Amino acid sequence: METLYYSQMKSAIGPLWIAVSDKGVVFIDWGSRDFPPISFDKDVNWVISEEQTAEVRKQLTEYFAGERTEFTVGIDLRSGTEFQRKCWEILTKIPYGQTRSYLEVAEAAGRPAASRAVGQANHHNPIPIVIPCHRVINSDGRLAGYGGGIGLKERLLRLEGVIPGNGELFPDDDLTKVTKVQMTKE
Repeated sequence: METLYYSQMKSAIGPLWIAVSDKGVVFIDWGSRDFPPISFDKDVNWVISEEQTAEVRKQLTEYFAGERTEFTVGIDLRSGTEFQRKCWEILTKIPYGQTRSYLEVAEAAGRPAASRAVGQANHHNPIPIVIPCHRVINSDGRLAGYGGGIGLKERLLRLEGVIPGNGELFPDDDLTKVTKVQMTKE
């Protein structure tokens, strides 16, 4: 039976569950959900350990403080289809402070017609923030879907300086504000 280590941390966006293996981060989840996750392998021994999760918590704290733009912790993916894993790998290459559209991620994954599947891959991302699915937006610059809610996605993008200022984002009657989101191609 494998042992996975976990802890909960307070963050700028609320409580987070952190779980790690000897290889790296297994998941990050919003602290309001039950722990351990029901969908995980039943042959896992869960051990609470702030020591084992310390590096991930440190890097997340630095990220939320605006002191870290890149994560260096290992990633231990345990779920996902081949396409989802490919999408998650692409997400890790989106630089801090930049975004890509669902279409751009689909094209990079070799399936240009799979924008919705990219959205589903983002939805099932087990390691949000470290695998930055919040950096994926609609082709028109609008924010769409996020496991923690659109408000949280907006906060993370503001933290990274993608969306400057305050106020309503991309009001329906003023599409000129779409330029606030930096859209770049690799």
